[in-house]
Amino acid sequence: MSAASGESDRAVLLVTNSRRDEVRSFAAEVSRALQASGIAVRVGHDEIEEFRARGGSAVPGWTAVDTGEGAADGCELVIVLGGDGAILRGAERARGSGVPLLGINLGTVGFLAEAEREDADDVVRAVVQRDWQVEERTTLDIAVHVLGGSTYRTWALNEVSIEKAAREHMVDILVEIDGRPVSRWGCDGVVCATPTGSTAYAFSAGGPVVWPEVEALVVVPISAHALFARPLVVSPSSTIALELPDPAATAVMWADGRRSFDLPSFARVEVRRSDDPVRLARLHRGPFADRLVAKFDLPVQGWRGRR
Repeated sequence: MSAASGESDRAVLLVTNSRRDEVRSFAAEVSRALQASGIAVRVGHDEIEEFRARGGSAVPGWTAVDTGEGAADGCELVIVLGGDGAILRGAERARGSGVPLLGINLGTVGFLAEAEREDADDVVRAVVQRDWQVEERTTLDIAVHVLGGSTYRTWALNEVSIEKAAREHMVDILVEIDGRPVSRWGCDGVVCATPTGSTAYAFSAGGPVVWPEVEALVVVPISAHALFARPLVVSPSSTIALELPDPAATAVMWADGRRSFDLPSFARVEVRRSDDPVRLARLHRGPFADRLVAKFDLPVQGWRGRR
């Protein structure tokens, strides 16, 4: 990654979805506002190319950067314009740099986003004034071991899931916690989630909502045919292992729904809390309950509260 000559001492990395017309125009608007305040805006090569291919032209002063891990090195913030999928992409680019993410929701729910489209002016003002607080979120380290000794490693902010490879068949998954077998599920899959991911795939599978400050990991079976098929909440220091004990079984593993690995029979997936959290920039410190109600539009009419 190289910065253009004359780039400001202050810089942010902008992550957006250049395929959408309204997002492109919003990205240009936010970029110009930041640049007018002396903050350089860096954008991935791929997004600039997509921006141009869709009829836009790069905003003057954009600095093109590589999009691998470490893309955010030297930046104050990663500003993400989009929904939770875009924020997960932003987390990949911030990985290893310690740079916090600040999301402006242009998607549907945007649970990880800090602000909505109409808050853009306030966001720019906060960025210029460095007026944000940082909240650390647990991530997962994931190791896949297959017969023959080969290993695949990745990570996740929300969850890792193991899902059946064939629609017409269930998959047998043996669950181990801290080196001891707990259960064997014939199921559509299993989700292992962080508290952040408890409102994502794990929530859809019937798992509990876990407050972000709670230190725990969640294991949720998907459509399991078993007497004991309840979500498990385990210690953040626990090691979760999921095995495919059936010699005819195959499955696919997904990390945050973005990175996949085909699992052969007898594969073993080990999941631990990572030492490298994702850092989220927060402009307002409000109760998580308020975010939950707002994002899921929960019915709270009639609440009187403490007199």
